[in-house]
Amino acid sequence: MANVVITGANRGIGLALARVYEARGDSVTAICREGNEEIEDIADQVIAGIDVTYEEQLLGVATILEQLLDGPLDILINNAGLFRNETLDELDSDGIREQFEVNSIAPLMVTHALLPLMASGSKVANVTSRMGSIEDNTSGAYYGYRASKAALNAIGKSLAIDLAPKGIAVAQVHPGFVQTRMVNFGGDVTAEDAAKGIVARIDELTLASSGSFWHASGQILPW
Repeated sequence: MANVVITGANRGIGLALARVYEARGDSVTAICREGNEEIEDIADQVIAGIDVTYEEQLLGVATILEQLLDGPLDILINNAGLFRNETLDELDSDGIREQFEVNSIAPLMVTHALLPLMASGSKVANVTSRMGSIEDNTSGAYYGYRASKAALNAIGKSLAIDLAPKGIAVAQVHPGFVQTRMVNFGGDVTAEDAAKGIVARIDELTLASSGSFWHASGQILPW
């Protein structure tokens, strides 16, 4: 049984990930801003009222988990994210900054806060986006989202290098265009299928493949 911690676990991909791990018999801790009956029914522990952009709250989460977990934190999934659509004609600097706070900086700070709970063999998965690929950008716009996910990819690569001596592997995983509230349910893959793909990539993750940028289907994506 693995100890799994998922941020943004109260809906969408995070909720679907919690379902997959719960069905496998793993211990799931959900971290979210707002709890609900769905995640309460699935997770072993729900730590609600958490804004992942506040370092003080993350340190509090670490203290709670230290008391709750039986053994090390095996899998951390940085799933919480924020999506906005800026065009060159309609820029929102505050919205762009907010996306960097949530999509880029927060996963780093969550990982840093929970690192003392991890051990050799633990894994960190950052739910990123293909829209963070510079090479794959052929349509422009989405300035904050693209840039914040590109930053997350860079952060994840550095984490992979820095955590390798500790035996901790890191992956960046694009879930696909998922039917979630974030995109008004306009995606082409269900949250359940995306979650299964993400879990499969985490299962495959080793120190040898640490730092990779994957599609949930298993395809290696260009930076």
